[in-house]
Amino acid sequence: MDRDEYGSLPRGINHIGLTVDDLDEASAFLAKGLGARWCYDGLTRDDAPRQGPEVERQLGLSEGSRIVRQRLMRVGNGPNIEIFEIEAVDPSRPLRLEDRGWNHISIYCDDIEGALKRLVAAGAEPLSDVHGNSRHEDTDGNGSVYARPPWGGLIELQSIPNGYYYPDDSEARTWVPETGGGT
Repeated sequence: MDRDEYGSLPRGINHIGLTVDDLDEASAFLAKGLGARWCYDGLTRDDAPRQGPEVERQLGLSEGSRIVRQRLMRVGNGPNIEIFEIEAVDPSRPLRLEDRGWNHISIYCDDIEGALKRLVAAGAEPLSDVHGNSRHEDTDGNGSVYARPPWGGLIELQSIPNGYYYPDDSEARTWVPETGGGT
Protein backbone atom coordinates (compact mmCIF):
# COMPACT_ATOMS: atom_id res chain seq x y z
CA MET A 1 0.00 0.00 0.00
CA ASP A 2 1.43 3.37 -1.04
CA ARG A 3 1.76 5.95 1.70
CA ASP A 4 2.87 9.52 2.19
CA GLU A 5 3.19 11.78 5.22
CA TYR A 6 -0.61 11.78 5.69
CA GLY A 7 -1.09 8.01 5.61
CA SER A 8 -2.16 5.54 2.94
CA LEU A 9 -2.93 6.95 -0.51
CA PRO A 10 -6.40 6.54 -2.05
CA ARG A 11 -7.05 3.23 -3.84
CA GLY A 12 -8.96 4.81 -6.71
CA ILE A 13 -12.37 6.11 -7.74
CA ASN A 14 -15.21 4.42 -5.81
CA HIS A 15 -18.17 5.98 -7.60
CA ILE A 16 -19.33 8.80 -9.82
CA GLY A 17 -22.40 10.79 -8.75
CA LEU A 18 -25.22 11.54 -11.17
CA THR A 19 -28.36 13.61 -10.51
CA VAL A 20 -31.37 12.96 -12.74
CA ASP A 21 -35.05 13.91 -12.94
CA ASP A 22 -36.26 10.29 -12.97
CA LEU A 23 -34.21 7.58 -11.26
CA ASP A 24 -36.09 4.70 -12.92
CA GLU A 25 -35.63 6.17 -16.40
CA ALA A 26 -31.92 6.76 -15.80
CA SER A 27 -31.45 3.26 -14.36
CA ALA A 28 -33.17 1.70 -17.36
CA PHE A 29 -30.99 3.75 -19.71
CA LEU A 30 -27.78 2.75 -17.91
CA ALA A 31 -28.83 -0.92 -17.88
CA LYS A 32 -29.81 -0.99 -21.56
CA GLY A 33 -27.15 1.39 -22.85
CA LEU A 34 -24.13 0.35 -20.77
CA GLY A 35 -25.07 -3.00 -19.26
CA ALA A 36 -25.14 -1.45 -15.78
CA ARG A 37 -26.32 -3.66 -12.94
CA TRP A 38 -28.24 -2.65 -9.82
CA CYS A 39 -26.28 -2.86 -6.55
CA TYR A 40 -28.69 -1.34 -4.03
CA ASP A 41 -31.11 1.49 -3.30
CA GLY A 42 -29.79 3.77 -0.57
CA LEU A 43 -33.04 5.74 -0.45
CA THR A 44 -36.46 4.72 -1.80
CA ARG A 45 -39.84 6.44 -2.01
CA ASP A 46 -40.78 4.46 1.13
CA ASP A 47 -38.05 6.31 3.08
CA ALA A 48 -38.21 9.85 4.39
CA PRO A 49 -36.37 12.23 2.02
CA ARG A 50 -32.93 13.44 3.09
CA GLN A 51 -33.44 17.13 3.69
CA GLY A 52 -32.96 20.01 6.05
CA PRO A 53 -30.13 22.31 7.11
CA GLU A 54 -27.75 19.53 8.21
CA VAL A 55 -28.12 17.58 4.94
CA GLU A 56 -27.82 20.84 2.97
CA ARG A 57 -24.59 21.63 4.81
CA GLN A 58 -23.12 18.12 4.55
CA LEU A 59 -23.88 17.62 0.85
CA GLY A 60 -23.87 21.18 -0.48
CA LEU A 61 -27.56 21.15 -1.45
CA SER A 62 -29.42 24.39 -2.03
CA GLU A 63 -31.75 25.44 0.77
CA GLY A 64 -35.04 23.58 0.47
CA SER A 65 -33.78 20.86 -1.90
CA ARG A 66 -34.26 17.25 -0.86
CA ILE A 67 -32.99 13.85 -1.97
CA VAL A 68 -35.98 11.60 -2.60
CA ARG A 69 -34.22 8.56 -4.12
CA GLN A 70 -30.68 7.20 -4.32
CA ARG A 71 -29.36 4.12 -6.15
CA LEU A 72 -25.98 2.53 -6.79
CA MET A 73 -25.28 0.74 -10.09
CA ARG A 74 -22.15 -0.80 -11.54
CA VAL A 75 -20.85 -0.71 -15.09
CA GLY A 76 -18.46 -3.56 -15.87
CA ASN A 77 -15.16 -3.49 -13.99
CA GLY A 78 -14.93 0.14 -12.97
CA PRO A 79 -16.28 2.75 -10.60
CA ASN A 80 -19.87 2.52 -9.42
CA ILE A 81 -22.47 5.11 -10.47
CA GLU A 82 -24.48 6.69 -7.66
CA ILE A 83 -27.76 8.07 -9.00
CA PHE A 84 -29.74 10.74 -7.15
CA GLU A 85 -33.29 11.88 -7.75
CA ILE A 86 -33.47 15.28 -6.06
CA GLU A 87 -36.37 17.68 -5.75
CA ALA A 88 -34.45 20.90 -6.21
CA VAL A 89 -35.63 24.41 -5.49
CA ASP A 90 -33.70 25.77 -8.48
CA PRO A 91 -32.36 22.99 -10.73
CA SER A 92 -29.77 24.02 -13.30
CA ARG A 93 -29.09 22.76 -16.78
CA PRO A 94 -26.60 19.88 -17.13
CA LEU A 95 -22.92 20.79 -17.48
CA ARG A 96 -21.35 20.97 -20.91
CA LEU A 97 -17.73 20.14 -21.70
CA GLU A 98 -16.71 23.81 -21.50
CA ASP A 99 -18.32 24.35 -18.08
CA ARG A 100 -16.21 24.23 -14.92
CA GLY A 101 -16.38 21.10 -12.80
CA TRP A 102 -16.78 17.40 -13.57
CA ASN A 103 -18.42 17.16 -16.97
CA HIS A 104 -18.44 13.61 -18.36
CA ILE A 105 -17.74 9.96 -17.70
CA SER A 106 -15.74 7.81 -20.09
CA ILE A 107 -16.63 4.16 -20.59
CA TYR A 108 -13.94 1.83 -21.97
CA CYS A 109 -15.34 -0.45 -24.70
CA ASP A 110 -13.79 -3.32 -26.65
CA ASP A 111 -16.44 -2.88 -29.39
CA ILE A 112 -17.03 0.87 -29.61
CA GLU A 113 -19.38 0.68 -32.63
CA GLY A 114 -21.59 -1.88 -30.85
CA ALA A 115 -21.45 0.15 -27.64
CA LEU A 116 -22.59 3.27 -29.52
CA LYS A 117 -25.49 1.36 -31.12
CA ARG A 118 -26.48 0.11 -27.65
CA LEU A 119 -26.43 3.67 -26.23
CA VAL A 120 -28.51 5.02 -29.13
CA ALA A 121 -31.04 2.18 -28.73
CA ALA A 122 -31.34 3.17 -25.07
CA GLY A 123 -32.09 6.79 -25.99
CA ALA A 124 -28.73 8.59 -26.19
CA GLU A 125 -27.91 11.11 -28.91
CA PRO A 126 -24.39 10.77 -30.37
CA LEU A 127 -22.61 14.07 -30.96
CA SER A 128 -20.62 12.63 -33.90
CA ASP A 129 -19.42 9.42 -35.48
CA VAL A 130 -16.62 7.50 -33.79
CA HIS A 131 -13.36 9.42 -34.27
CA GLY A 132 -9.72 9.16 -33.28
CA ASN A 133 -8.44 9.83 -29.77
CA SER A 134 -6.01 12.47 -28.52
CA ARG A 135 -2.24 12.16 -28.39
CA HIS A 136 -1.02 9.26 -26.20
CA GLU A 137 -4.35 7.48 -26.90
CA ASP A 138 -4.12 7.44 -30.71
CA THR A 139 -2.65 3.97 -31.23
CA ASP A 140 -3.94 1.62 -33.96
CA GLY A 141 -7.64 0.79 -33.70
CA ASN A 142 -8.45 3.55 -31.20
CA GLY A 143 -11.75 5.40 -31.15
CA SER A 144 -13.81 7.86 -29.16
CA VAL A 145 -17.31 9.31 -29.35
CA TYR A 146 -19.44 11.46 -27.03
CA ALA A 147 -23.18 10.92 -26.57
CA ARG A 148 -25.80 12.80 -24.59
CA PRO A 149 -28.06 10.64 -22.37
CA PRO A 150 -31.75 11.58 -21.93
CA TRP A 151 -31.07 13.67 -18.78
CA GLY A 152 -28.23 15.67 -20.36
CA GLY A 153 -24.54 15.64 -19.58
CA LEU A 154 -22.05 13.58 -21.56
CA ILE A 155 -20.96 9.95 -21.81
CA GLU A 156 -17.76 9.24 -23.74
CA LEU A 157 -17.21 5.81 -25.24
CA GLN A 158 -13.53 5.07 -25.72
CA SER A 159 -11.48 2.19 -27.09
CA ILE A 160 -7.68 1.94 -27.05
CA PRO A 161 -7.05 -1.72 -27.90
CA ASN A 162 -3.33 -1.27 -28.56
CA GLY A 163 -2.65 0.69 -25.41
CA TYR A 164 -1.30 4.09 -24.60
CA TYR A 165 2.14 5.53 -25.15
CA TYR A 166 3.72 7.79 -22.57
CA PRO A 167 6.23 10.61 -22.37
CA ASP A 168 9.56 9.65 -20.81
CA ASP A 169 8.78 11.62 -17.64
CA SER A 170 5.31 10.07 -17.06
CA GLU A 171 4.70 9.35 -13.37
CA ALA A 172 2.07 6.63 -13.84
CA ARG A 173 0.32 4.44 -16.36
CA THR A 174 -3.42 4.92 -16.95
CA TRP A 175 -5.88 2.50 -15.36
CA VAL A 176 -7.80 0.37 -17.86
CA PRO A 177 -10.69 -1.86 -16.75
CA GLU A 178 -10.01 -5.58 -16.82
CA THR A 179 -11.73 -7.70 -19.44
CA GLY A 180 -14.76 -9.64 -18.27
CA GLY A 181 -16.69 -7.08 -16.21
CA GLY A 182 -17.13 -6.98 -12.48
CA THR A 183 -18.88 -9.06 -9.89
